[in-house]
Amino acid sequence: MDQNIGDLLKHIALGEDSVLELKSVELKGSKVVGPHRDGMADELAAMANTASGVIVLGVDDTTREIRGIPLDKLDIVEGWLRSICNDSIDPPLDCVIRKLSVPDEQGVERAILRIDVPRSLFVHKSPNGYFRRIGSSRREMKPEVLARLFQQRSQARLIRFDEQIVPGTTVADLNPKLYNRFRTVISPRADLEFLEKMQLVARDEDGALRATVSGVLMAADEPESFLASAFIQAICYRGTERNAARQLDAKDITGPLDVQIRDACKFVERNSRVFAVKAPNRIETPQFSMNAVFEAVVNAVAHRDYSIYGSKIRLHLFADRLELFSPGTIPNTMTIDSISERQSARNELISSLLARCPMNVDATGSQRNFIMDKRGEGVPIILAESERLSGKRPEYRLLDDAEVKLTIFAAQPPHGEG
Repeated sequence: MDQNIGDLLKHIALGEDSVLELKSVELKGSKVVGPHRDGMADELAAMANTASGVIVLGVDDTTREIRGIPLDKLDIVEGWLRSICNDSIDPPLDCVIRKLSVPDEQGVERAILRIDVPRSLFVHKSPNGYFRRIGSSRREMKPEVLARLFQQRSQARLIRFDEQIVPGTTVADLNPKLYNRFRTVISPRADLEFLEKMQLVARDEDGALRATVSGVLMAADEPESFLASAFIQAICYRGTERNAARQLDAKDITGPLDVQIRDACKFVERNSRVFAVKAPNRIETPQFSMNAVFEAVVNAVAHRDYSIYGSKIRLHLFADRLELFSPGTIPNTMTIDSISERQSARNELISSLLARCPMNVDATGSQRNFIMDKRGEGVPIILAESERLSGKRPEYRLLDDAEVKLTIFAAQPPHGEG
């Protein structure tokens, strides 16, 4: 017998505790009638709001008898579970669901579902409120407990969000080719020592090494697999209105942050016009300063709030402007009016890593050796170069105290365009 299954069976025999929940499954035709959908959502959210744990479906919680789930209904129950995680819990919960075959008391193999619930980066609400797990039962959180949990899991905690671990990750989720870019001659030679020093990994409450948010964003091949909103939605529209029927190009730009920056610039360049005037020598005028676009995308990627679930960076391109939406309010004590004159970083670790990340050879728009400039020249470049090209100063706006919108106006076709 697989050791992991053997360990699970021993745990089941001991009964429920703070990290194990057992549930038998009742079906009526192709419909799951037990456990109740809302109650299941409450159990999942309670475990995620407390610590990592395991829920096993197909085991009686009182007798600990392995009843199993009919083989032809396994996919139905799994789909029911995923629907609960996505639709009945806010924000949605990312669990690992596994189908297992285990022997019952008579030695007959039965199918069960094991749900691994990670300790979440977020506070989850389920249909009946906010719950946490105490021992083998769930309890609704009192207001003061809930407030404390929100504080602990928000960017306001002592450990910045970009330094927090991502539950369920391991060192193996980071690509050596990506994290070795940050090595210097004085870096520790041993990988684990180097990764910990760079805060690309950190230890969880049990002492296990996990990738941090910054580690995932800078050194994982597919950050969006761990942080679902860590990508850029890029859309190019025909004309000046946001109309789905008039999309010319659209792409979800994924990958490590430096790749996202590069590909976002390429998207703008690919979908922008260059005006040419034959007079007496040919003069070309681009719609946008790619140097300004580069700085704008770098700022959005570096300073957005990654703790807001479901909010991605949006880059929308129109005939007369570029709009860039970055999740989160303006960091710390900055204001819209002071944004060009002051420096403030929400994600200091991400900013530091981007400042050490060599410029990708394919990157468009900047002559720097490293992706991020820590001297605070980014916003002045955006404003000056864009205004010089279009005659209009770019505009920053704070939307509903939840999103920063930057509008860069396009240069107009010069008289005599050829």
